[in-house]
Amino acid sequence: MQKEWQESNRIELKRELTDTLEKEVIAFLNYRDGGVIYIGIDDKIQKVIGVTDADTLQLKIKDRIKNNISPSTMGLFDVIAETRDEKKIVKITVAGGSEKPYYLSKMGMSAKGCYIRIGSASEPMPVRMIEDLFAGRIRNSIGTIKSRKQALSFEQLKIYYSETPLKLNDRFARNLELLTEDGAYNYAAYLLSDVNGLSIKVAKYAGTDRVNLIENEEYGYCSLVKATKAVLEKLKVENKTFARITPNLREERKLLNPVALREAVINAIIHNNYSNEVPPKFELFADRLEITSAGGLPSGFDEEEFFMGYSVPQNKELMRVFRDLDMVEQLGSGVPRILEYYPRSVYRFTANFIRLVLPYAEGFEQATGQATGQVTGQVTDQADELLQFCAVPRSTKEMMQHLGLSHREHFRDTFLLPLIASGKLVPTIPDKPSSPNQRYITVKPEVSKPNE
Repeated sequence: MQKEWQESNRIELKRELTDTLEKEVIAFLNYRDGGVIYIGIDDKIQKVIGVTDADTLQLKIKDRIKNNISPSTMGLFDVIAETRDEKKIVKITVAGGSEKPYYLSKMGMSAKGCYIRIGSASEPMPVRMIEDLFAGRIRNSIGTIKSRKQALSFEQLKIYYSETPLKLNDRFARNLELLTEDGAYNYAAYLLSDVNGLSIKVAKYAGTDRVNLIENEEYGYCSLVKATKAVLEKLKVENKTFARITPNLREERKLLNPVALREAVINAIIHNNYSNEVPPKFELFADRLEITSAGGLPSGFDEEEFFMGYSVPQNKELMRVFRDLDMVEQLGSGVPRILEYYPRSVYRFTANFIRLVLPYAEGFEQATGQATGQVTGQVTDQADELLQFCAVPRSTKEMMQHLGLSHREHFRDTFLLPLIASGKLVPTIPDKPSSPNQRYITVKPEVSKPNE
């Protein structure tokens, strides 16, 4: 007998789809940790029975959850088909919602419409609990905050949707919950629009601290989807391949695990608290990547529950869009996937921020000439020549021309960054590394005076 087929406070087993589906979904929405419903498993004999026509069943389930439950459940559930014991079953993952209490639309916010998970059962919610939950309902979400700009366009978002089976029609703003109750664009719409004031920064430092800022790129002022893809692409470029030579073979490894890196970026952007207009930030150091997102742990959650992957989407509107565009997989899968490659200690929690510190691979040398903080081997003579050339301030273009180089990234990683990290070369405008007026000058070595 498989333990996973036992009902619990977070697992509901159903032989087939019944009229009680909405009640069980509501109970999990109102439960802090959410839960999972399996259809096609007999809870009495704890055995996989399977379902017929899983695709049609999924559509029916999605339709019922979307149309029969209030407030909106968009971005709070996933419905997928799985194969177990060579039979098809349907798995419904439900996150704990932030707009509790959830209820049957036709019954209203009453004891006959609200349910809560108690043990392995879905029970009617006491009136006092309904009142307390409603009084504490979160109202500063990006779905309820009105956008300060109402003349918004969404051409970028339409292009991304055009690449999927899901096309945006004239009612897309309402369907994607980008409107407030009075019909105005909300802050989620603002973040997804073609032009906005949000910018995500990716900074790069020469050493292990924040003293020598050598690059400060901004990705934003456009649809958050486009900005996210740009950040992912930037970090993909930075995530070079390293090599280690052993007696028997040559091993190669990425600076950071690509799967964990992608999950970390998406998590930071989707779950960031934008209500204070503070975007997530990404910082590359000589030995690590730091990702900082605004907003601490979900209300009522502790670190153990966070690491177990219980999902409480900070921004369900963004979650819905990113799911539609296949940028997010199952609810609650991000953190467990990161922990497949890194220990829990990479996370740092404060009351207002979550920081993820991903260390670079150890024991590997660069296979592509990426900066390590030292200039070695065949480039030493050229580096010395460059230091003599930079006795007066020089631009990167001038330095590359002097060395006869055309590949900007190779020049940066092989010469510029190592020389800055070693303290032999410094920028003339250190607080604005991307300035078009930026120049670099050689640091003159101190000459010790003979004792008199």
